[in-house]
Amino acid sequence: MVLTSVATMAGLQRKAAGIRNICILAHVDHGKTTLADCLISANGIISSRLAGKLRYLDSREDEQIRGITMKSSAISLHFVKGDQEYLINLIDSPGHVDFSSEVSTAVRLCDGCIIVVDAVEGVCPQTQAVLRQAWLENIRPVLVINKIDRLIVELKLTPQEAYLHLKNILEQINAVTGALFTSKVLEERAEKETGSECVSDSSPGDQIYDWSAGLEDTDDSHLYFSPDHGNVVFASAIDGWGFGVEHFAKLYSEKIGIKPAVLLKTLWGDYYLNTKTKKIMKGDQSKGKKPLFVQLVLDNIWSLYEAVMKRDKEKIEKIVTSLGLKIGARESRHADPKVHLNAICSQWLPISDAVLSMVCNKLPSPLDITAERVEKLMCVGARTFDSLPPETQELKSAFMKCSSEATAPVIVFVSKMFAVDAKALPHNKPRPLTQEEIAHRRELAKRRHAEKLAANQGKELSEKPPTENSSEVTGNTGDTKGEEQQLTGQVEIMTSKAVKQEADNKESFIAFARVFSGVVRRGQKIFVLGPKYDPAESLHKLSSQCSATEGVPLVPHMACCTLENLYLLMGRELEDLEEVPAGNVLGIGGLQDFVLKSATLSTSPACPPFTPLNFEATPIVRVAVEPKHPSDMPQLVRGMKLLNQADPCVQVLIQETGEHVLVTAGEVHLQRCLDDLKERFAKVEISVSAPIIPFRETITRPPKVDMVNEEIGKQQKVAVIHQTKEDQNKIPEGIQVDSDGLVTISTPNKQATLRVKAMPLPEEVTRLLEENSDLIRTMEQLNTSLNEDKTHEINQKTLDRIREFKQKLEQNLQGRKWRNAVDQIWSFGPRKCGPNILLYNFEGYKRSVWQCLGDAVKEVSKYRDFDNSIVSGFQLATLSGPMCEEPLMGVCFTVEKWEINKVGEMLSTSSVASGERDATEHKQNEDTTPVSSCTDEVCSVNEHEDSSQNVPKSPEKISKHKGEVLPADCYGPFSGQLIATMKEACRYALQAKPQRLMAAMYTCEIMATAEVLGRVYAVLSKREGRVLQEEMKEGTDVFIIKAVLPVAESFGFADEIRKRTSGLASPQLVFSHWEIISSDPFWVPTTEEEYLHFGEKADSENQARKYMNAVRKRKGLYVEEKIVEHAEKQRTLSRNK
Repeated sequence: MVLTSVATMAGLQRKAAGIRNICILAHVDHGKTTLADCLISANGIISSRLAGKLRYLDSREDEQIRGITMKSSAISLHFVKGDQEYLINLIDSPGHVDFSSEVSTAVRLCDGCIIVVDAVEGVCPQTQAVLRQAWLENIRPVLVINKIDRLIVELKLTPQEAYLHLKNILEQINAVTGALFTSKVLEERAEKETGSECVSDSSPGDQIYDWSAGLEDTDDSHLYFSPDHGNVVFASAIDGWGFGVEHFAKLYSEKIGIKPAVLLKTLWGDYYLNTKTKKIMKGDQSKGKKPLFVQLVLDNIWSLYEAVMKRDKEKIEKIVTSLGLKIGARESRHADPKVHLNAICSQWLPISDAVLSMVCNKLPSPLDITAERVEKLMCVGARTFDSLPPETQELKSAFMKCSSEATAPVIVFVSKMFAVDAKALPHNKPRPLTQEEIAHRRELAKRRHAEKLAANQGKELSEKPPTENSSEVTGNTGDTKGEEQQLTGQVEIMTSKAVKQEADNKESFIAFARVFSGVVRRGQKIFVLGPKYDPAESLHKLSSQCSATEGVPLVPHMACCTLENLYLLMGRELEDLEEVPAGNVLGIGGLQDFVLKSATLSTSPACPPFTPLNFEATPIVRVAVEPKHPSDMPQLVRGMKLLNQADPCVQVLIQETGEHVLVTAGEVHLQRCLDDLKERFAKVEISVSAPIIPFRETITRPPKVDMVNEEIGKQQKVAVIHQTKEDQNKIPEGIQVDSDGLVTISTPNKQATLRVKAMPLPEEVTRLLEENSDLIRTMEQLNTSLNEDKTHEINQKTLDRIREFKQKLEQNLQGRKWRNAVDQIWSFGPRKCGPNILLYNFEGYKRSVWQCLGDAVKEVSKYRDFDNSIVSGFQLATLSGPMCEEPLMGVCFTVEKWEINKVGEMLSTSSVASGERDATEHKQNEDTTPVSSCTDEVCSVNEHEDSSQNVPKSPEKISKHKGEVLPADCYGPFSGQLIATMKEACRYALQAKPQRLMAAMYTCEIMATAEVLGRVYAVLSKREGRVLQEEMKEGTDVFIIKAVLPVAESFGFADEIRKRTSGLASPQLVFSHWEIISSDPFWVPTTEEEYLHFGEKADSENQARKYMNAVRKRKGLYVEEKIVEHAEKQRTLSRNK
């Protein structure tokens, strides 16, 4: 097929009904890019012989080397079916778990997707993940079962076995879809129930409980994959063939004389052909007959493969002539039978026709966008569509129409920014010269040559003795002319070199976007809406009719920009476009200063920002980066900014220590980011630290048995040789610790006393707090606005979620010691939304985090002024624990007592009085950033702006308003003392209980054959892994091993497994959860049995201590270690006689 011109493509973009925006999703190595190659070759962009070998959409060098896709890239294809023309915007996405963020960016821009599944491996973990992502974005999937040639060549299955195997794979995929559908229906039902509970007020006698789950009434038949629905294609992309059942239904309806509609329904399923009556009968298995699919389809493919692989020339010729194909002599004589096979199959059953016709028939055009999807895109966070302003709700019709009229508002979503070499941009590309330009250049060259000759002659004349005046004059003028030209030439060369160098170094950013409504034109002015933009707030300031061209007042999270260039994305190439109508995928140039990773662009200020992309992978692998030469620091900082913009998942941080940290999703992702940083963005030599492994600190209940499984307290203690834990955590004087772990501590000026105790939270509660961190953050914002007496409209759905969260907490925190605990929650931490809780359990104080539910209690008490200091102290304590300054997790601190002495009360009352008297000054003080005279401990934590902002004004300053002069406190402001004291109290309370480290864990899924199973287990056990389950895939010799592995031990794990198993097993690592390391990092042997078992020094490896010391060393904290040098060398101090 010939290449389609850009003009034709631009013409097709205007017909929204013929556009299909699709992405290819699958597990790693299931054949997405090879399938994309086959579809591209059908458009003549690459040769059909190279399809599958070239991997055209893998344009990066490291993608070609590793053989995996690392970014999503788009290409537009032209497809003609009958008299209908289609434009297919195809996006190829990665399958590796580290790059699942790229899948999210691709899915958002599409209306449908092709799920590719390997016929041998079946449904893999990432297949389930991509199905879930497609489901969450409300896009319709179709299925391609790829690599069927492996069933013939590798597994050597008979057609009957292959049919059962394919049937099994389809069932597995439909089971995943069914599970997603069921969960959705049950959620909807639960929402309806909560809604009806509020409405119904009927008497209890009339209520009858409806046990049906609502699954019976809802029709889900269109969701499932079935060949007779036409949404499944069987294919082998590497051999260039693929077919849907309808192809064979048409073929055989002519031969057998059965209607195509009947054949379509019966070709897949338990039907067989009765050859005598020429009728299709049911129940092939019970009668021992061949199913129709085997008899009419698979047998033919198997016999073709057999003939070509065995080089049976007669049979091949017979098949080729019966199919009416023309095979070139080159292919038929080729040494590799696969080439011959590809030539036959790609003509007989071209994969591109089968897949693209399925896409055009089964996947929706941009006009068919569902109302549900539009509402989901427009509602950020917990907002419902009805709560949006009316102007915003009107935009829904523009979405649904997908209209390209001049009046329609322009709405564009940018899902990611990607970096392109400036040389690859269309206006920088070398283009063929026109005839006029060639003539012009020839003329210039002639002139330059003539001038050169003249200059040389001038030189010769000037060297001769001066004979005539005239000749002298001409000589001089010629000489100066020559010099001038030389100089200007040099300057031109220099400037052109500099410009060229700058262009080479410049990375140009292009936005990967889709137009949802209106027509985007080059040079158009448009609003850029950030993720926190709220149309309700800005519509008060702006009229809904205002446009980006007018001078617009400043609105938070909104900017105006000009769309400099519009590009048609063609894989590795970019083509210039003047305008792009609704429903198309495009590239936009000139947004790098306005968009960081993703954004919504619109000409209407009423447009809400789209819901943020949901990423499956969590960034967990951190490394610190620094340049080899300190002078290159500015380039590195600039390079990291560019990297942050170019990668949707990477995070770039500067820690308090001044380290530049990269946070990535996994090892392969990290390697790619570092390569990009070195070679593209920073272009400097960098040195990278060992991965920074995150840990968490927690406490547990005191253990019942010791390290040799003896009951504690029963055995005889022996003299301890080394320091025990008590000596290590020496408690300074002035702090009392009870046997119960209750810590009593006073502020340095002795004006306040705190009594704090720490308890471990149940696991379910910790998990609940982690899952609902966003909800807790929302609660915090609502409470703050309530405290500041701002009227904030709270969405009913959010309130319901908060109530449900509170109920779950109450269910999980039961028993005597947790009585009333939920109502006494004072704060969560760290950062006011973490998995730790602060409770208050003393008289005369009442404050609740559940204020937003209407539990607001406005009361003035002596504690009211300084309660923020206690919360800030708790936030600091939970941010860095005592073991190795890592955040705490699953700890509950209870303030049992808080006494403020007379002077302290005086301070607080004076502050209240002055606050009433001079509210304006107090407000000014609050508005300014932290109090200048805060203690070092507060100022050192710059991550907590909130902790120091809420600190009240120092009492000495306040008291001056009343004219009283209180004695100045040498210990600094009272609020600062409280923060420091609370932090210390929490630390000592924590150390009074058995402390443990928590390690981050990966879930690891490994597919391996039976012969390498032992080696996989060896690598897992060496790296502290724990196998959860192992199952065999039906019909294959492949085992699936599910295990958990500490992140700390995972570096180099994938490489080691591949080396040990000769590449037969490859793991997929996904961050899963935090797990307590059972061993005590401070443990020393104390009983006789422990001495016998562990030896006197107990220097056998303690995993928790090893991790703890490694983190302390990295942070520059004190590590207690004995360093032994020359242990084997005998040293006698006396001189040998």
